[in-house]
Amino acid sequence: MLDTLDRALIHALHIDARAPFSQIAAALDVSPQTIARRYRRLRDEASLRVVGLADPHRAGQTQWLVRLTAAASSAQDLAHALARRPDTSWVKLTSGGTEIVAVIHTPTDSSDGNSLLLRDIPRTNNITAVSAHCLLHMYLGGPTNWRRSADTLSEEQQRALRSHVAVDTAYVAVPRQLGDADTDLLVALQKDGRASHADLAQATGWSPVTVARRLADLQAGGAIFFDIEVDTGLFGANTRALLWMSVSPAHLEHVATTLAGHDELAFVATTTGPTNLVAQALCEDPADLHHYLSRRLGSLDAIHTLETSPVLRNVKAASPMITDLARGRRTAPSMRART
Repeated sequence: MLDTLDRALIHALHIDARAPFSQIAAALDVSPQTIARRYRRLRDEASLRVVGLADPHRAGQTQWLVRLTAAASSAQDLAHALARRPDTSWVKLTSGGTEIVAVIHTPTDSSDGNSLLLRDIPRTNNITAVSAHCLLHMYLGGPTNWRRSADTLSEEQQRALRSHVAVDTAYVAVPRQLGDADTDLLVALQKDGRASHADLAQATGWSPVTVARRLADLQAGGAIFFDIEVDTGLFGANTRALLWMSVSPAHLEHVATTLAGHDELAFVATTTGPTNLVAQALCEDPADLHHYLSRRLGSLDAIHTLETSPVLRNVKAASPMITDLARGRRTAPSMRART
């Protein structure tokens, strides 16, 4: 389990993922060397990663939540094949290990980029069922972190970290769009969201000053955000499940907003398909999940149906992922060639 300093460091990274260790140390009243050591240990032992990601809408992306049913003997191989692709994220094995759930990123403006949905998956052996749900609106997830991973710092400590963000990004206030010139910057940030300006300059061919200004510009304008990946089991969340719900359209906004305020959930989004609301629950154990489903969800009469899919393994989280800005310059590996 994580101690108080570990949790405080993770909370600080949620507030400002690229904050210098010296600034985090000052807010937490420890030495910069201590913060640096803790960060390295969490990275090595707790799968901690800071990743920079593009806002899907600003990058011209549509996200599809895909459910695949496969033979038990091939499900793990198929999940790993999906995880190796640059156009996927959040690849999970669920429901006894025969179902794979993944987010697939496709270009919004062209059907030519939907090869995984239209060609590769239908032609892959051992897949017995497929359903695809377009993610329409995210109420929790993405830039909004799971509350139980960011509940340690005092208000004063949070203000100290946020004041730095405000100073660095105050000179821009308008939404920013991503362009082809940002591709190399995004690829580097997807690998390491805390890469130095010098390393990012080497990756992009820009000067460190240009990198710093463009990065601040895109972040302040909402075109990119930083996600903190960490093993949720270290927060005591050992039972994970995807919740597929059907809600009457008249109550969908209310239910989704309500669920986004639940500490047990890390993701809430509306989708197309026979179920129109999906969430991910992170609970202590099966009894805790039962309590959440029967009491908190059970009190919402507008939820007509509920399917619970236990998550057995997270094969891939949000990164690395290459956005559609890189299409034409990089080719996604075929599922068939990998399985």
